[in-house]
Amino acid sequence: MCSKAPKTAAFAPSHRTRCDGEFVLGFAGRLRPEKNVRFLADLEKSLIAAGHTTYRFLICGEGSERAWLEANLQRAQFTGVLRGIPLSRAFADMDLFVFPSKTDTYGNVVQEAMASGVPAVVTSEGGPKFLVRHGLSGFVAPSEREFVEYVLRSLESPAMHSAMRVEARRQALDRSWDAVFETVWEGYSTAVSGPSKIHGTFTAA
Repeated sequence: MCSKAPKTAAFAPSHRTRCDGEFVLGFAGRLRPEKNVRFLADLEKSLIAAGHTTYRFLICGEGSERAWLEANLQRAQFTGVLRGIPLSRAFADMDLFVFPSKTDTYGNVVQEAMASGVPAVVTSEGGPKFLVRHGLSGFVAPSEREFVEYVLRSLESPAMHSAMRVEARRQALDRSWDAVFETVWEGYSTAVSGPSKIHGTFTAA
């Protein structure tokens, strides 16, 4: 079967370039109101209140909310729109993907983060909640308060976070296009071969 390079190769932990001691909270996507990105400022206030100073936001994307975020986030790097290898490196350089959107039907960026070995915290509204295995490859937060709690837990539990990195990558590999196509192919093969096998067990009346 011929295919393009899978997303699990385009997005992978091997693209990581950082080795500093900061904990990088990542976001990628349109910086628009429907993505609920202003919540990131509330999240930062909670991190500061909890005494955390070695964090940084890495925000990839453009949109009408960028100016507001730049004015209201104290420790954030804005990359604008990235593509290709720069985007792969940005994902791999994150430590935790924070995606507060409540309107996304799927969430490709969540899959790309997980393929990069980055666990994700998402809301319980919209499609991304089906991509994350709660407590294993990230967290699904029913409320903003719990969203903050899961981010703090990730920051404060290095061993748990390391295990989630491994699980996020493993889960993404299981959901690669090649893996999906193989499953579909097996299903079709079973459906095609099944009737003939069943037919062979019967004789005409």
